[in-house]
Amino acid sequence: MKRVKDLPYFKKIREVREFEFGVFYYFDGLVISEIKEGVVFDWNMAKRAVAAAKEIFGEETPIAYISNRINSYTVVPTEWLKFYKNRHQLSYYSVVGSTQGSFASIVLEKMFFKESLRQFNDLEAAVAWSLDRIKEEKEPLS
Repeated sequence: MKRVKDLPYFKKIREVREFEFGVFYYFDGLVISEIKEGVVFDWNMAKRAVAAAKEIFGEETPIAYISNRINSYTVVPTEWLKFYKNRHQLSYYSVVGSTQGSFASIVLEKMFFKESLRQFNDLEAAVAWSLDRIKEEKEPLS
C-alpha cells in the first residue's frame, strides 16, 4: 500500500504534523492521516488534528479527509457519536485500506457519514476523488 510520501501529489504539501498517535499531511483543503500501528484512536486525538487543520486552512475552508490505513489501529466505537456530532468539520471522508480489518469498521462509519464516506483500495484514487469534491464545492453554480 502506498504512503503519502510516495505520491506525486506530495510535492503540493503545505504542512506535516506528527502526533504521538500518527502523522497528518495537510494540503490545500485536503488532510491525509496515517495512524500508527496499534493505536486506539479517540475523539481527543481527532480534535488535535482538526484544530491543526483549522489553524492551517482557516474556519471556512471545506475539508476532505483521507484515512490512509497503512497500519492496523482501532477507533473506539463509542467515540463515533462524537465524530458524528462534529461531522460538519469534514466535508468529505474517505478510507484507503486493503485488508479485511480496514473495511470492517467501514460498516459502522457509513452509519454516521452516509453519502460523504467513500472507500478505496488506492490512495491516488482517493486523492483524486477528494480533490474533485473540493473543487466542485468551491465553484459557484452556473
